[in-house]
Formats: sequence, C-alpha cells, structure tokens
Amino acid sequence: MSSTQFDGDIDSFVSYLKSNRGLSANTLKAYRADLTACLHLFELRGVTDLNEITLDDLRSWMAVESRDHARSSMARKTVAVRGFFAWAYEHGLTTTDPAATLMTPSIPSTLPAVLTESQAEQLLDVAEHAVATNQYKDDGGAAAASGSGKAAGKTADKSADTVNRSEAPARADKRDNARVTAESQRNAAILELLYATGIRVAELVSMDIADIDFSNRTIKVTGKGNKQRVVPFGLPAQRALETWLEQGRPVLARTATDAVKSRAANALFLGARGGRIDQRIARDIVHRAAREAGVPDISPHALRHSAATHMLDGGADLREVQEMLGHSSLKTTQRYTHVSIEQLKNRYGQAFPRA
Repeated sequence: MSSTQFDGDIDSFVSYLKSNRGLSANTLKAYRADLTACLHLFELRGVTDLNEITLDDLRSWMAVESRDHARSSMARKTVAVRGFFAWAYEHGLTTTDPAATLMTPSIPSTLPAVLTESQAEQLLDVAEHAVATNQYKDDGGAAAASGSGKAAGKTADKSADTVNRSEAPARADKRDNARVTAESQRNAAILELLYATGIRVAELVSMDIADIDFSNRTIKVTGKGNKQRVVPFGLPAQRALETWLEQGRPVLARTATDAVKSRAANALFLGARGGRIDQRIARDIVHRAAREAGVPDISPHALRHSAATHMLDGGADLREVQEMLGHSSLKTTQRYTHVSIEQLKNRYGQAFPRA
C-alpha cells in the first residue's frame, strides 16, 4: 500500500471510527486502503493540503476508480471518503466538506444464490459419508499396522533393524489415515455449523471451544463491530461438533509446534498444521464439498443465504432470522423473503398443471 503525506490524518480518522463506531477490523482495514488510494491519487496530482480538494476532484477520482471496481466496491469507497471529509471538517482540518454531496453509486438489487433444501441435505450427507468412509480406512490402516507387527515377530531370522523398517511405513500410513479422518470430521462439523446457524465465515474461524454450549445447544457468536449474539443449532450439528472435538481435533492439535499450539489452544477449528483455521481454508472446504456432492458451487456466504431462506420457508419469523444472522437492519433480512417467493414461484411452475 502506498504511503501519503496524509497518513497521519487517515490514522486519526480510523482511530476515531474504531473508538466511536465499533466497526470491524476488516471494515477499518478496507476504509484505510480506500482513503490511502484516494489521497495518493491527489498527491500525484500535486495536492498538498486537504483544503485544495474539491467536489469535482472527488468525482474525477470516482471516475478513475470505477473503471476497475464493481459498484459495490465503489459504494464502500465513497462511504469511506465521505466519512473522512465529514470528520476532517468537524475537527477543523478543512474549512469545507467537499464530499458532502458526493453521491454513492446505486447497487443493483440481486437475489442471493441459495441451494434448495434437497441440495443442502445432499451436501451435508456427502460430508457425513466422507467421515464414515475415512474412519473405515483408518481402522484398516490400524489393522495393517498390527498385522505387519505380528508377521515381523514370527520371522526369527530378521534383524531388529529390518523389523523397524517394515513397521515404519505402516505407522506413517496410520498417521496419514488419522489426519485425513480428522480433517473430514472437521469439514463435516464446519458445514453442519454454517448451515445450522447461518453464521459468517469470519465468525466461524474466530470461534473458541468455550463459545459452544452443548447443554442448551447454542453458540456465542462475535459478529461485525464486536457485537455478540447467541444462535441455536440442531442435533446433526451437535453430533458433528462432538465427533470433531472428541476425535478429530486432538489429532490435528498434535501436529502443531509449541508456539502454534499455544496460540490455537482455545480455537474451535484447526488447520492441518494445528493452528487456528483461516477463512481461505474454510471457503475451500465449502467449495470442495459442493463439487463432491454434485450441487451448484457455493461459498460459505451462499450457505448462510440458504440457511436464512430455508428458515423462512419453514415458517420462521423475519425478526427471528434477523437476530440469528446478526443483521443490524431488517431491510437486509427482507432480501431472503424475495428468494423464498422466487422459489415458491418456481415450484408452482413445475408442479401446477395450469401454471
């Protein structure tokens, strides 16, 4: 990221947002990048004082940025720039607010992509089957290791070194099978939890073991702006989580170095090296599971959309879904009612003879 002579002002603005607006770390990072890019452009044009920037300059900046960015990204950039100049004016850094009338690009209203209920069930069934299949392989690997040990014991003329060499591949296979089984248990738990609760992928990877209350079958979720909410989950998710915590997690935890292990000691989900799982891996798990299940390719966020839509289809109240998803505005949640209506129209068209 390019630095500018206005970095001090940007830092002060971001600190203000962090203290007074409670924005998430990701949002603050995006705003900082947006402002740095904007002011760097003006700096290249010879601007040395914020007071030199006019509304026409800001419109020119928007024209340049819109060539390479979607409208949704431009809307966020505009909000960041408008907020910065409003703050600068209120704090005496500028004599006017050039961004006061800067218009936010309109974003076309698109319905979120969702799975049907049968597709969601197929996705979760395939993940559950993978756990059962890998556990079978793991048991077979253990039997093979045991069998090779017995055979070695019966061969009296072989040296101890030869026996150790023959057992080493079996032990390695057993470890690999155990790791693969553990990862399939983790993947199944992730998919079940995402669908059961509709949580965001960032919320998923930041969860700790202590955030789960098995007695009430709820999880404590820390969402945008560090706002916390309690979300219920069902029996399938409980079983998947219990299997992961009791069987899979200890296997992956053993692969971690001491430093990684201490940082991830409380993490609910672990990566292959025993550290806290990151968003990229979680997204890849969902995409790969969709391919293996033969359902439309989806992201974790689409699984969130699916959970919300299926809840509404099942008769859940809009306010309840809003609370579960952590939406600050009911308008955001209302998008899913449109999806439900679209699915109803599609089913009507397929099933009704005079449609």
